[in-house]
Amino acid sequence: MKARVKWVEGMAFMAESDSGHGVMIDGAPDIGGRNLGVRPMEMVLMGLGGCTAIDVMVILGKQRQPVEDCWIELDADRSDVAAPKVFTKIHLHYVVKGAGLDSKQVERAVKLSADKYCSVSAMLKEKVEISYDFEIRA
Repeated sequence: MKARVKWVEGMAFMAESDSGHGVMIDGAPDIGGRNLGVRPMEMVLMGLGGCTAIDVMVILGKQRQPVEDCWIELDADRSDVAAPKVFTKIHLHYVVKGAGLDSKQVERAVKLSADKYCSVSAMLKEKVEISYDFEIRA
């Protein structure tokens, strides 16, 4: 896997993956950014959410669960020290919507992603306290 991050202007950069997709990264205005894109740590958090969301949807699909919608709300705390301001805690709240969803199957999908399949979670949990819960909405 490869990526390229190229300076655009100020504190703005264009990040491109080897799969051909790009995303704008920018710094906060207090360091010269113009708020044109996500911050790098936000990308890490979104990467975690995206990774586990894909896992959960794949697992629920294999279980033939009637999913109508799915999202994950992530809440992260960062270190209070000057630098580096790493994540110390991340909580993921999974919301799965669908009529007739099996609570045990949803719980199993979330647990499998958290404990076995999510690569981003596996990397982060060595240094970050990660917790999760879920809810089902009909």
